[in-house]
Amino acid sequence: MESEKYLEGQSMQRPPLFESDGFIYWKNRFETYVKSKDLDLWHIITNGDFLPFQNNPETKKDEIVPFDKQNDDLKRKLSKNNEAKMVIYNALPRKEYERIFMCETAKDIWNSLLVTHQGNNQVKDNKIDLLVQQYEQFTIPEEESIDNAFAKFNTIITSLKALDESFSSKNCVRKFLRALHPKWRAKVTAIEESKNLTTLPLDELIGNLKVHEEIIKKDSETVKSKREQNRSIALKARKESSDENSSSSDSEDEEYGVRNFKKFFKAR
Repeated sequence: MESEKYLEGQSMQRPPLFESDGFIYWKNRFETYVKSKDLDLWHIITNGDFLPFQNNPETKKDEIVPFDKQNDDLKRKLSKNNEAKMVIYNALPRKEYERIFMCETAKDIWNSLLVTHQGNNQVKDNKIDLLVQQYEQFTIPEEESIDNAFAKFNTIITSLKALDESFSSKNCVRKFLRALHPKWRAKVTAIEESKNLTTLPLDELIGNLKVHEEIIKKDSETVKSKREQNRSIALKARKESSDENSSSSDSEDEEYGVRNFKKFFKAR
């Protein structure tokens, strides 16, 4: 019920609603949302609050400035500390808020969420190891579509990126090509000869493969249609041949019966 009242997506003023079951997915969306609103807010969330420092013209050093002596620019900058906390609060359901309301800064809140739902460094390293293993062992079965294969592959690489571990675009392109079933060998060779894999974006590769997949599908349907047509013609010819043989057999039986009748009549 709480999520129904949230009305996420109807306004850019509301951040993505927190998802404990899909934390990595939410984390990426939330980061993108905050950066699109104000880069200073994301800096505060990941690095800590802005401090009331101001350069002293006499000493030429940054010094802490009491509130009553802060100018408007410094106050506006410091107000972003609370904005950063509020943007996180707005994304959290009440149950999650109750876990972090004692945190004093946006960075403390963020770190608490990371440890609770993503795990400490050891847990994080274990997740990375598992994802790297999935990446290295990734293969595409013969009958699997490019869309399905890319969805699985993309889940792995985005999950790694969310854990601050990622492979280069060049590496991902080569890995996906190597994972294709041998039936794609001719197409893979053509891509390697015609494209610069160092600069080829993964999305462009997927688009190229999907076009070829459609061509293969149409050719397969054409061959199947011709095969069924030929089978139908063969069955029809076989039926006609069977009917002719049956008719010929009936005629021979009739002729044989007439001859026997004549012999019987003659004998009488």
